[in-house]
Formats: sequence, structure tokens, C-alpha cells
Amino acid sequence: MKQATLCVLMDKESNKLLLGMKKRGFGQGKYNGFGGKIETNETIKEAAVRELYEEAKVRASPGDIEKVGKLNFVFSNKQEWNQIVHVFIVRSWEGSPGESEEMKPEWFDIKDIPFHKMWADDKHWLPLIIQGKKLEADFVFDKDNETIKKLNIRETI
Repeated sequence: MKQATLCVLMDKESNKLLLGMKKRGFGQGKYNGFGGKIETNETIKEAAVRELYEEAKVRASPGDIEKVGKLNFVFSNKQEWNQIVHVFIVRSWEGSPGESEEMKPEWFDIKDIPFHKMWADDKHWLPLIIQGKKLEADFVFDKDNETIKKLNIRETI
């Protein structure tokens, strides 16, 4: 399966997190964290940092991001969408989030996350990482590529 990254920026002082509205491509019209494909000769953390800058215009170093999850996605009707996503929490960065060709960033209060405008899996794992948990999860989407058919979430150390 192909591998990808996903970064969620959290501002502990304001109790907010930064999500982006996907403007094009995979996940268009949904809020999500910032991330994408890992390029050749790039580590997972380097890819996460690069994608974060490309999509949200903020800079973080590999030391600023903390891996908190590994999500395995299987799409019953779109095998080419199957992927392993490495999830990172970012608590320290430089710059102010800005809009890119792909994403429009927006801050949300942690108690007002727009799960109704996100992938169906997000409501299952995102609250756990916000609570400080680390996890590994498997999600199998049904034929509509939207509904979760099966899920399995395991807390890790």
C-alpha cells in the first residue's frame, strides 16, 4: 500500500486545532489535516514537514512534529485509494497558516470540530490523539467509499 502523512496543528493555549478545507483532488470538499505522499529519498517526517509547508504555509522541523498514529485505509471500491497514513501532532511551528492551491486552513475549537464535513473515520481517532493517546487503526470503507464498514483501533505506547 502507498504511504502518506497527515499533520494536525494544535494550539494548547487556545485549545484549538488547525484543519484545512481540501480544495481539489482526493478528499475535495472535506476538512482534513495537512499531508500527502512521501517522495523518493524522503523520510516520513521530512515528507510531513514538506507537505505541511506546501499546504498550510507554516514551517516545522522534524523535531517539532510527534508521530501519534498509523492509520490503515482500505477502500472496497477504489483499491488505488488504499493507503497507510502516518499521523503527526504539531505543537510548534513558524509562520501564520495561509491558503495554498490545495488547502484553505481554518482554526477550530477542539469542542467544535466539524466532523460532519470530514472523512467518516476522523471522529473515531482524532479525539483520541487530541487526548494525548497514540494509536494504530484499520478502517475499511464500504462500496460508497464514504461509509465505514469495519474499524479496529488499538492504543499504542
